[in-house]
Amino acid sequence: MIEVRPGGRRRIDRVLAPDYTEGVEQRPLVEVRELRDEAAQEETDLSYLRRLLHARIDIVRAEQQRRSSGGSAVVDQLATILSSNAVGPATGLGRYQTHEPSRADAHQRHVEALISDVDLSDVSKLSDDRLGEVLETFISEEASVSVRRREVQVVVDRLNAEIASRYQRGSASVDELLAAERGHHRPKR
Repeated sequence: MIEVRPGGRRRIDRVLAPDYTEGVEQRPLVEVRELRDEAAQEETDLSYLRRLLHARIDIVRAEQQRRSSGGSAVVDQLATILSSNAVGPATGLGRYQTHEPSRADAHQRHVEALISDVDLSDVSKLSDDRLGEVLETFISEEASVSVRRREVQVVVDRLNAEIASRYQRGSASVDELLAAERGHHRPKR
């Protein structure tokens, strides 16, 4: 389960702190964008972790299906199993991500640590009971990650709404944004 630690130093602790967006209306636009970008990065990382968990869930379910109806080994089905979610319809609050996961290795280790004594590369060797336990663990963790992701999305939405309202009121302009972007991307001499 992903716990949020009040006063913690992790990005998720900061983004989900009650005061993260406090007074955002008075902050300079550049700060609001920085907060939004930090929250958006956390959303990207949580989305990546969810995808890892979904892959594990799909592998375990495929093994359960194989056992109940026969069929080829899960390893023979991996490409199909892992691509089925990639081409299927979205089933959540997915959004276009402009960031890459920043902690991919850490998320991979987190997922593997959930069932540290299970080698999912050979789920066929697990007992039916153990396979069910593994599935429940992954489903529970995915639910926890989904809750946190939705909470982060609320923060991102709040910050995006503040940015949009500044453009609507005329207190921010695209020209200022473009000038700021040019300043960040000046060629070094």
